[in-house]
Formats: sequence, structure tokens, C-alpha cells
Amino acid sequence: MQLSFFTMPIHPVGKPVWQSLQEDREAFILADKLGFVEGYCGEHTTDRAEIITSTVAFMASLASETKNIILGTGTVNMPNSHPARVAAEIAMLDHLLKGRLHFGISPGGLLSDAEIFGNLDKDRNAMFIECINMVLQIWEGEPPYNLKGEYFEVSTERTMMPEIGQGAIIKPYQDPHPPIVGTVVAPFSKGVTAMAARGWEPISANFLLPKWVKTHWPNYKEGCEQGGREANFENWSVAKNICVADDMATARAYARDPDSPYVHYYAQLLTKLRAGGRLNLFKEDQNMSDDEVTLDYVMDKLVIYGDPSSVADQVLAFHDEVGPFGKLVYAGHDWADRDLGRNSMILMAEKVLPQINTALGATGLGAQT
Repeated sequence: MQLSFFTMPIHPVGKPVWQSLQEDREAFILADKLGFVEGYCGEHTTDRAEIITSTVAFMASLASETKNIILGTGTVNMPNSHPARVAAEIAMLDHLLKGRLHFGISPGGLLSDAEIFGNLDKDRNAMFIECINMVLQIWEGEPPYNLKGEYFEVSTERTMMPEIGQGAIIKPYQDPHPPIVGTVVAPFSKGVTAMAARGWEPISANFLLPKWVKTHWPNYKEGCEQGGREANFENWSVAKNICVADDMATARAYARDPDSPYVHYYAQLLTKLRAGGRLNLFKEDQNMSDDEVTLDYVMDKLVIYGDPSSVADQVLAFHDEVGPFGKLVYAGHDWADRDLGRNSMILMAEKVLPQINTALGATGLGAQT
């Protein structure tokens, strides 16, 4: 099992934006030094808690600060973007990173973003598909472009001057383009099947119950079969909320006290999903009432915390429940306590992961077909 990093950083409203951004950047730089193989961050335009407004710009700021970690847009919200802008910016970022880039995409889930970009009442899934298809056509094709869809148009036919390079979008550093990944946020997701059929790889979201995460593998396998490729569990990434400390008491306090960044994260997320009618993600029994989906219930189900040995045991139990996966994606949270936030990542990489891999090697549980 390898270790990755993914943050949709929910910071306290009112915390200085510069401080939150600085800490978020420090987390990626630390992940690189600790040997995390990948690192992703999300983007939102209309949220004072999630203050990374452009995943491309944020990742570009890390290009010269990191050496080995593969950075990923996590994700570009395609309906809120124009395909020409996405194609150009991702290609530029791929060159800045000299290929250390994964291209993460999604329809976007924040309704206030959809409203401000004028697509709240549109079919955002259809917009998502049209946008990514046009991005790929731009990279595959040559200018002048002439792409027309229901939502977007791309053309430089009237202004093309090939002799000086005007009218052309640069192609990515990687040929034909960076690997494409998508977050999977629903039980029994057919989206993961469609992604796998196109050669894209999934990241199962950190806010899904284990029983719903487990439903992703069969659909991923089905999609791989449709695409004529072998389903390899090493390509399946699964995100978890994990808090590691030197002792159990410290870990529990940082993970579960009222001022905990983990509590703050799920208080925010629970409010958003309740307003959006998506509390089913937190229900093991779909007959549960919404009132039963309390903050304590969600925290009990979705946050792993403890000292290194305890966390390793909990991750292995989760692994047994959902089945083998190649990358454990450590979910980033606000550094309410900078030292504890950093130490959790350090212990995860240096103490917990070796214990997990030793156990997997001894039991032979690291294989799946």
C-alpha cells in the first residue's frame, strides 16, 4: 500500500486566508519530504471556509517547492470552466511540473459555485462530459479549432496566424496528456464504471461509509472490462480521515474535542449535505431518519484516530472490510494545532504505513483481481 494526500481544506471562517494557504502549502511540501506518492487539492469559488479558489494556481505554487510527489488537481470543476481555459492551464501546469501531474476532474458539488457560474439549473453532469471531451479534442487536434456543443464553443478560425503561433493552445508535457482521475462520491457509482472504461482512475471519497466504498470495486472492474484493460487494485485510491498522535489521549482530543479540525470539517460537511438532500451518504440503513444522522454518529463512522499501532489496526480492519486498494489517501485538515497536524502526517508515513505493509505482506491480503 502506498500513501497519498488529498485535501478539500475546510478552515475556520475568519481565520486569515494567507495563514490557511501557507499551512496548506506546508502540508504538501511535508508530504513530498515524507514520501507521499501523490497530493491533490480541491477548489471552490464561493466558500470562505474552502479558500483554494483554483487548484491549478495552487499546484503551480508548489512546482518548485516539491521534488518527487505527483501533484493533482483535485478537482477542476468542469462545468464552472471553459474547455479552452482548462486545456491551456492544465498543459501549462504539466510543463511546470515536467509531468508530475494528474488531472483530476469532476462536475463540482458546491451549489453556490453552480449558482454564481449560472449553471445551477442546468445538467452539470452533461456539461462535465462535454467540457472534458472538448479538452481532450483540443489536445488531440490541431488549430484552428472548431468545436461546438450544447454548452461550449471552441474556435480560432477567424484569428489564426500560424506563422507566429497565434490561435494555438500548447499541448501537455505528457503524451498524450496527464493521467485523468476522478473522485467517487456516491454508493454504487456508475460514474466509476464510466471513468474506468475510458482509462481514468478513481479516488473513493473520505466521507463515504465503508460499506459504500466497498461498492466501488465491482463497478471499477466492470468499467475496466468495458475498456479492454485489466482491473488492478493498485490503481484504486481510497481516502480516509486519520489523526495519529504519540498517545491515545492526545489523538482523541485532537480528533474529537469540540474545537477539533475534524469536528469542524464534518460539522461543515454535514450542514452542506443536509441542505443538498444528500445525507444518504452517511446512512448505513437507508431507512434511517435524517435526525439520526448526528455529528457524533458521522464522526464515529468516518474518523480514525489513535497512536500509530491503533491507527494501523483500524486501517487494516477497514482494508479487510472494503477489500484491497493500492493507495491510502490521507485526508488533509486545518492545522488547528500546527505541531499536532504535522506530527500526524509524520507518524502516518514513518510509523503507521510500515506496520500496515508488514501486516499485509504477512497475511497475503494485498492482492485482488
